[in-house]
Order: sequence, then structure tokens, then C-alpha cells
Amino acid sequence: MQSSNSSAHGILLVLGAAMLWGTTGTAQSFAPTDLSPYWVGALRLVVAGAFFVALCGLVGRSDPARRPLDLPRLLVCALCMATYNLTFFAGLQRTGVGFGTAVALGSSPIWAGLLQAVLLRRWPVGLWWLGTTIGVVGGFVMGLGKPGDWQVSWLGIGLCLLAGLTYGAYAVLSQTLVRQAGVARVNAWVFGSAALLSLPLAAVLGGEPQLSPRGLGVVLYLGLVATGVAYLLFSSGLRTVSAATSVALSKFEPITAFVLSILIVGEAPTWLAVAGLALVLCGLWLVVHSEMRQDRHG
Repeated sequence: MQSSNSSAHGILLVLGAAMLWGTTGTAQSFAPTDLSPYWVGALRLVVAGAFFVALCGLVGRSDPARRPLDLPRLLVCALCMATYNLTFFAGLQRTGVGFGTAVALGSSPIWAGLLQAVLLRRWPVGLWWLGTTIGVVGGFVMGLGKPGDWQVSWLGIGLCLLAGLTYGAYAVLSQTLVRQAGVARVNAWVFGSAALLSLPLAAVLGGEPQLSPRGLGVVLYLGLVATGVAYLLFSSGLRTVSAATSVALSKFEPITAFVLSILIVGEAPTWLAVAGLALVLCGLWLVVHSEMRQDRHG
């Protein structure tokens, strides 16, 4: 019973993270057009890294047992996070936001499920795969509800698939780390290192940053809330929820973005988008049910 309650708590934490991630698109729409998306991605990693370093300084004082860190795994996680930011934004530029997001977020739970099976020897059950598949289909149907946002680019699709792979790999690899060494400490290393990797690439690909007060506000929100707080919740959820399920639950992100596009941007939802929303919700319910049932049965 206690284990089931822990899983339920972890699921709520991951869903909370997905809701914050869902605000990213709306927040970024307020960024000045002259601010390169590569710089947005790199600077939000800088802000998130600083957030976790400060958090680590606060909680580290009350943690007398500081276990040694697995530095090779940490560096791989940092490389995954830096690659995810770079390839995700680059992919969206070539495919459109709706289609690119559907490819990246749709592929990430599949990658995570396969990586979890290979690296952790824990193969997700059939109900999990059914729910994930329904959720992925629903995400693409939601994207079809925005017909002007689709561009066929094989390079863009490849970049979005790579983004999904690196996000799934980050979740699987970081799960062991946060269970052993703590959420704040691990993410301070991961996001700090990812920021150091991303800044030179942003300088090469994005040129000189044009950071206005409005752009700075957007970057601070993305770094502190949509990245720092979001990954604090996500990593905390990883302590009790499987990596594959945690990534699959990130499908709640487009639901949040869908609601915000109606309430804040003023977009009118199409019947196709509403149908996709229903499929995503159905898929999420099956994934949660699968996780809870598997947890009860050990």
C-alpha cells in the first residue's frame, strides 16, 4: 500500500513537471524575434544550472551522507540534455512547432521504453505500450489540427527523433543517479555541464545574442520555472516511477499547451485537435493504470 502511494505521488510530480513544460511554447512566443532559439535553449540551461547549484547549496548542508557521484554517467546525462535542447529547437525550425513537437515527444517514450529494457533489464508491460501508442497517435492528431504548422523535412524529422532519443536516455540514465545522490546535487552537475556544452554551440549557430529586457524575462521564466522547477519535480518523480512511464507521462505537456493556446493566445480548437486530446488523455490513463498495477504486483 505504501509503495502504491509512493508511485501515485511520483506520478503527480511528473504530471506537474509536464504542465510546466507545456508553458514553454506560450512563453517563448513572447520572446523577441531577433533572439536566436539556440540562445534561448542555452541560456535557459544556464539559469536552470544556477537554480540547481543554489538549491544544492541549501539542501546539501542538511545532508551529512554525501555519496560519491558516478561522473561518467553524469557527463552522459549532461551531453543528452545539451543535445536535446540543440536538436529540439533546430528540428522545430525545419518541421514546424506542431509536427516537430509531435515527433520529439511521441518518440521519446518509445526510446525510453527500449532503453529501460536494454539498460535496466525492465521491459514495460503490454498495457504500457498500448497506452503509449494511443498517446503518440493522439499527439499527432492534435498536431494535424494545426494544418499550417507542418513542413516535411527529413533533416528536421531526424533532429526531432534525436531529441526524443536523448530525452529518453536522460530519464533512464538519471534515474539511478537521483536515487543514489539526490535530485538537487545530480541536476546541478547535469544542467551546469549541459550549459557549458551548449554556450559555445549557441555562439556558433546563433551568432551574437540580442538580449532585450523582454527576452531576458522570457529566458528567466524558461530557466527557473519551465526548466528548473519542472526538472526538480520530474527528477523527484523518477525516484518512485519507472523512467519509461515518467517519459510517457510527459505527453501531458501538449495538453497544457493546447489549453494555453485557447485561453491565452485565443486560438479556436478544431474537432481534430479535440479528438487528439481525447486520445492523449486515454493513453495517459492506461499508462498510469499500468504503472500502478505493476507497482502493486512488485
